[in-house]
Amino acid sequence: MTSHYVNLTVLPDAETNVPALLGSLFDRLHRALVQRRLDSIGVSFPGYSVIPRGMGDTLRLHGEGAVLGEFLASDWLRGMRDHVRVSDVTPVPADALHRNLRRRQFKTNVERLRRRRMKRKGESAEEAARAIPTTAADVPHLPYVQLRSLSTGQAFRLFIAMGELRHDPVPGRFNTYGLGEQGTTVPWF
Repeated sequence: MTSHYVNLTVLPDAETNVPALLGSLFDRLHRALVQRRLDSIGVSFPGYSVIPRGMGDTLRLHGEGAVLGEFLASDWLRGMRDHVRVSDVTPVPADALHRNLRRRQFKTNVERLRRRRMKRKGESAEEAARAIPTTAADVPHLPYVQLRSLSTGQAFRLFIAMGELRHDPVPGRFNTYGLGEQGTTVPWF
């Protein structure tokens, strides 16, 4: 149940911009959700915008008041507290709408797709290039958070798509990024 929310607003400085701080904050959130095996905290981005593309400066956490309070009392924000303003845990407005936020993956690296095909099908580079033309790459236009993989250490973009606004919530669980599984919604206001 997502009856409450808390806003975490990043505070940029001369050395670090908003997207970098938001990515670092989201990285920490993801690690904390994995470590605690929490699937009852969802996220939203009140500043989300497709044109111009951006996530804004605020990460909003949704969940039960007690769960959010306990989560915020833990040390997952250690090292970020100087760069983040944390609001109080607040009840969701009664007239809030709801929407699903989900991960969207794109095939953006044609060379990687070709290498994978060569390995999987035993094809030569020329055969793979004929099968996967340069124009096969997707060009994503969605906002994203820049993250670092826990397993490989490589940077990647987590593209986030929003579902349609709804009047009624869809209950369910959230993944380790705080995104809705199987249509689970968060309040949107």
